Amino acid sequence: MTLSRRRFLTISAGALGLGAFGAAGARAGAGFTHWEGQALGAACKITLRAPPQRAQPALDAALADLRAVERLFNLYDPGSALSRLNAAGHLARPDPRFTELVDLADQMHDATEGRFDPSIQPLWSALARGGDARAARARVGWDRVRWQDGALRLAPGQALSFNGIAQGYATDLVSDTLSAHGFGDLLVNIGEFRGTGGPWRIGLQDPDQGLLGTRVLRSGAIATSSPRALHLARGATHILDPLGATGPQWSTVSVEAGTAAVADALSTALCLADRKAASRIKARVSGVERITLVDFEGDLVTL
Repeated sequence: MTLSRRRFLTISAGALGLGAFGAAGARAGAGFTHWEGQALGAACKITLRAPPQRAQPALDAALADLRAVERLFNLYDPGSALSRLNAAGHLARPDPRFTELVDLADQMHDATEGRFDPSIQPLWSALARGGDARAARARVGWDRVRWQDGALRLAPGQALSFNGIAQGYATDLVSDTLSAHGFGDLLVNIGEFRGTGGPWRIGLQDPDQGLLGTRVLRSGAIATSSPRALHLARGATHILDPLGATGPQWSTVSVEAGTAAVADALSTALCLADRKAASRIKARVSGVERITLVDFEGDLVTL
């Protein structure tokens, strides 16, 4: 089956009067250059306050970064570094960006008390394709993923997915590249949002309740996850508990943080945390500004 996006943030026109994005490629409108395309299974949009002639070199560099991330982490490309790791069970001397994301995933695993776990992939695949879920769950366990002799090694039968953090990582990488080219007024959306300048008005939506409010982004990132956006076999939602202890605690979780990668990972993991655990996790992770928890009746809790 095709992996559906689990993000439910939308760009509203807001104070900047953003026009609609057109076909893939760059275009100008209302003093901005807009680019739209596809990467990591998501629709991607970049907005810069600049004419296309000035923006194009920066966009070229940012898109080169985006394609590099795809070559590393695209789960559905058999030639990606991640697919080769899953097929062989080991990956020798990975790209520094691969190592960086593995290290960040490890930090998020620890901070979320194991709720964020990229080794959930065998269980996800079993539920999505009608396999043996019990056997697949026995393969889950980030603590069995290890570095040895310069190679990343998986335990037998394991497979990883970075779909809960790679989009955020790509968003950060592209944003940093655009900033390094001198742009201070930009918005990057690769399933998660990161922006500077603005203000950028972001709408928060729940799949059952619809639009619940807006957030204004001036400097930082925001990511949102909704477990019930996609159901797998046997009634399971697509955000699975690697600990096997509970199901989703919230209909939607939105996280505002300094980086999109952290917001991405936390928005996934906190779907599985009650309010007390979410507060405890927030205190462990630096740079988290606000967490919005939406319960199944549509009521909001803000941390």
